[in-house]
Amino acid sequence: QVQLVETGGGLVQPGGSLRLSCKASGFIFSWYAMSWYRQAPGKERELVALIATVESNTNYADSVKGRFTISRDNAKNTVYLQMNSLKFEDTAVYYCNARWASGNYWGQGTQVTVSS
Repeated sequence: QVQLVETGGGLVQPGGSLRLSCKASGFIFSWYAMSWYRQAPGKERELVALIATVESNTNYADSVKGRFTISRDNAKNTVYLQMNSLKFEDTAVYYCNARWASGNYWGQGTQVTVSS
């Protein structure tokens, strides 16, 4: 059974940091490109960051470049999102995604709230 379980969300002040984790099971993790998406209230889900099967291949939304870092540990079947210098507009539910060939899996999401 495929599972993607996100953890690490929470409430943080502007300028603060959070590290999200997504633990995967039920598929060959190293074969899959992994991404983080987010969805704010009233807005469409958007891609935040992507990391290919080769760890050096990453891509970021312009809004998070220089502040967020995506990484993966294939030995632990886990993808991370380090979020620094958080802004009010980063408030959203963050979702983990795994994609390869016909496989496209989503986690349940974790809430990130940036508030003073």
